[in-house]
Formats: sequence, C-alpha cells, structure tokens
Amino acid sequence: MDNVASPKDKSRLTQEPTVIRRRPALLVALTLTATAALTLSACGGEDSSGANDKSAGADTSSTTPSAAPSAPEPSQDGRPEIELPADLSYTFEWPRTGDKDKDAVLGDTEQSIKAVDSAIVKQDALDSAYLYYYEGEAAAGTQKFIQNYVDQKAGITGSYRFYAPEVVVDDDGTASFTYCEDQGKAYVKYLETNEVRKTEVTAKSYVIYHASLKKNSEGVWEIQDIDSQSGSAKCRP
Repeated sequence: MDNVASPKDKSRLTQEPTVIRRRPALLVALTLTATAALTLSACGGEDSSGANDKSAGADTSSTTPSAAPSAPEPSQDGRPEIELPADLSYTFEWPRTGDKDKDAVLGDTEQSIKAVDSAIVKQDALDSAYLYYYEGEAAAGTQKFIQNYVDQKAGITGSYRFYAPEVVVDDDGTASFTYCEDQGKAYVKYLETNEVRKTEVTAKSYVIYHASLKKNSEGVWEIQDIDSQSGSAKCRP
C-alpha cells in the first residue's frame, strides 16, 4: 500500500496541506511557543522568571512526569496494535449503528485517530500504524502534521472526546464521515522538560471534521481526505 508521497512528488509535502488539520487549537499553542522561543533567541535575551514564555490564555507552569505506556490495543483482522501512554484518554460518543459498513467506518476512524497520536508520542512521522489508515493526500498531510510535533520535540497529553457522528456509505465503496472533537482538556507537552502547555477552553476548542474514506481490498476504510473547522457552532455545547 503506497501511502506516502514519493521523493519525486515534492508538491504534496512542500505546499501547505489542505487536509489533516487534526487538533488545530493544539497546533496554535505549539506554534506560539516555538515563535516565542525563536524571538528570545534572536534577541539574545533570557527571562529567568518565565513571564515572557506565556501567551494569552496559556499556562506553561504545569509539569507532569512521563506516563508509562498503556497495554497495546489488540489488533483485529491484521490491523496494527496501537500503544499509547497512560496520560492520554479518549471518549468516543459514537455508538454502533447496526449497519456493518457504517460501524466499520466508525471503528477504523477511531483507530486512525489513536494511530496518529501514537506516532506523535513515538516522534515518528512515518509510523506504520497511522499509514495503515491513511492514503494519498491524507497520508502526506498527516506526515507533515506529525513532523511539526517532532520538530518541536512536543507530544500530547490529556483527554479527548469525539461525538456527533454522521456517516454516509455509498454503494461504490466510499463513505463520508463528519464528527466533532472537544479539545478542552487536551494539551501540548514538551518532551525534554515534561512541561504541559495548558490553554483556556474557548470556542476554538470545539472542532468539526469532514472525512472522505474508501474501502480498500483488505476491507480497511482508509481516509483519503480530511479537513476541519475549529469553533464550529455545531460542535459547541
């Protein structure tokens, strides 16, 4: 399965991706910290009080010890095992529908989300587990998304909630899936210091996703394209 852009096909990796905008609020926090660090470095200054290392709505004073990994989730039908640390938790409020194909879309999407997070934790932008669930442009965009965390030596921690699923499966083996994510209790964690960057809950903490999937020859619902919008009125409480 060819999930990653070849070295000759540089356009998908060098252009700003239009797919895989998972956890945009977390990436904003990550980018703000990186920008602040670069600014301090350029000025040759150092603030021992740490006051200038905070942006509005963010608390960088919290630290947490590295969490031991949880037991890998058992693989199903040849799907990869996914190992995540104990400081990451998930709530998927999308009960099974009773429709075989729709439930398969729900199950594979749940695993794809965890697989991306596992790659972030491992600091491996080419981890095979997430590549199992992503194809084409979605795979290339996901690689760049994970690499952003790797470059900043950052991980993730906290709890994630997914809800309001809407699945449509077509006769041609394709599907569309819309769902919401609550990022209010999810944070960036810097791996060298175990510092957790806590941010306030705002409208942008609620994100809506639109995914296009296709069932491959092995029966896996692969994500072909995914986009998101933070602050979605549909997802806000």
